[in-house]
Amino acid sequence: MYEEAFRNKLASLRKKKGVSAREMSLTLGQSESYINRIEKGKMLPSMALFFKICEYFEITPEEYFAK
Repeated sequence: MYEEAFRNKLASLRKKKGVSAREMSLTLGQSESYINRIEKGKMLPSMALFFKICEYFEITPEEYFAK
């Protein structure tokens, strides 16, 4: 349940920003399929990468989980 909400939020924020999963992955210094694997439910980011994701979207962790 929480993992699905996490994935959906990530995809929503990424699309709102107008970037591809590949572009975002590379900007974060990860392999080009990194964000795609998260959005497909194959993995979750580490805490360190989660904080980088929040920085990427210019939001706080609290805002990421806000409805």
